[in-house]
Amino acid sequence: MSRSSQRRNWILRIDLLAAAIVFALTVVVTQSVQAQTYSVLHTFTGGMDGATPEAGVTLDKAGNLYGTAANGGNTGSGAVFKIAHKGSGWTFSPLYNFAGGNDGATPTARVIFGPDGTLYGTTSDAGMEQGVFGTVFNLKPSPSACRTALCPWLETVLHRFTANNDGITPGYGDVVFDKAGNLYGTTMNGGTNDRGIVYELTPSGGSWTESILFNFGSGLGVYPYNGVIFDNAGNLYGTTYEDEDGPTVYGTVYQLTPSGSGWTENILHSFQEASDGAYPFGGVIFDQAGNLYGTTAYSGPAGAGTIFQLTPSNGTWTLTVLHSFAGSDGPFGGLTMDAAGNLYGTTYADGANLFGSVFRLTPSGDGWTYTDIYDFTGGNDGGYPFGTVAFDANGNLYGTASTFGKNGYGVVWEITP
Repeated sequence: MSRSSQRRNWILRIDLLAAAIVFALTVVVTQSVQAQTYSVLHTFTGGMDGATPEAGVTLDKAGNLYGTAANGGNTGSGAVFKIAHKGSGWTFSPLYNFAGGNDGATPTARVIFGPDGTLYGTTSDAGMEQGVFGTVFNLKPSPSACRTALCPWLETVLHRFTANNDGITPGYGDVVFDKAGNLYGTTMNGGTNDRGIVYELTPSGGSWTESILFNFGSGLGVYPYNGVIFDNAGNLYGTTYEDEDGPTVYGTVYQLTPSGSGWTENILHSFQEASDGAYPFGGVIFDQAGNLYGTTAYSGPAGAGTIFQLTPSNGTWTLTVLHSFAGSDGPFGGLTMDAAGNLYGTTYADGANLFGSVFRLTPSGDGWTYTDIYDFTGGNDGGYPFGTVAFDANGNLYGTASTFGKNGYGVVWEITP
């Protein structure tokens, strides 16, 4: 795990202090910015509710929010939570507190709903003294009626990573399912070359079997910090944070294509730093036309990261920088696209106050228009947003800030039009 620690030592971690959890939700910050209203839905205490939410949130059909906190909880190993509508407000409930053993620890990715309607996710750590270096898990409600205010969900570990070439440290990307119900993801390290893998988990008879689809290494891109997505043909796409000994060292966008003998990698783009950005942390998304969009956290024409588009044509892909950030650290999270084709995301330490921002990128004629929706202050509103944002059916925007807030442990926020 020394490599994992080295690769992640720049990520903000907060020392956990004992704190009493407050389950009754109160909106503590409201600020109007550019005709939109920012509200804090929950301020983490570092207790049972968790601390340091590095990922974004996932919505169910009723508009309730589900998320993870990388730290805090009963043992400091992180938590999964739900924030539900209640009247005109919201109610916070912890769904599961990780024990830090074989059940996992430090969930840094979102939970997502699987084909069966229950939650799936990963932890980046686990019981290392027991030879476990991260997990893939499933959470479902208890089958018995809940008789108390606290109703923890039941966890099932689908796979424990053991560092025996099966991968180490699932990172910041969501897991994804194919149409057959198989689950896919990445680990940041481990594998044959100790540079990360793409894996598949196949269910059978109540258990799950791991298959290694691809091992990253020199010239192939290294350290896939985020997850993968599918296209309509069944190919997988993602990013590597670096490209050790490749054409450049600043990261790649890759495609994996299934073949009879396995999966074949095609590097769609290798980043050049000054011209197009460096270190694509947040993964990629598709639009309806088959173009890919993503972010780089650093560098680019203005020096602090970029938003890019990759357009396919006759078997090749062309990268266009849609926006270049100036200032401090740019976007670490991925992008979200609304029905009108606008892109939304966050910067980690950019914005007017250098505590991060929420932005929108709108297609306009032959270009794109950048709008700064909200600038975090590092006060009660939180700071350093790390994850991806999400929409509800009414166009409200949701996300997390990894730290600050009233108690210093981060917040869940909403921006309403």
